[in-house]
Amino acid sequence: MGNDQIFSLADKLRELRDRKAELEDELKALTAEIDATDKALSDQMAEAEVPKFSHSGMTFYLKSRLFASPQAGRKEDLFAALRAHGFGDLITENVNANTLSSFCKEQIAQSGEAETLPEWLSQVVSTYEKTSVGVRKS
Repeated sequence: MGNDQIFSLADKLRELRDRKAELEDELKALTAEIDATDKALSDQMAEAEVPKFSHSGMTFYLKSRLFASPQAGRKEDLFAALRAHGFGDLITENVNANTLSSFCKEQIAQSGEAETLPEWLSQVVSTYEKTSVGVRKS
């Protein structure tokens, strides 16, 4: 393989990496635009009390998902609280975020009070709900 081939491949590799970086920047911008549009649409749908609608062969619907994580610096306190209340089996080296979110959702449902965690849990877990728009073919 001569120097010309090496230089040609080097140029191609640099061009490909540059293009990849450009595409990654475009993807970041597109993702931000999608997130902003999703939020605007979900806000409008909620304000208009329209949980779902069909348009252009697609069904758009509001969906909500609870996310939970230990409060900053309180991971060990969370583990102790879970163990003390008989839920130590949720604990591995880390509490899986989806498992913790599902558990918190169950605890809220069992509390009988809308969107209220038991006090022992609310002291060691932060939660927030993210509402977005799901899209599927009609």
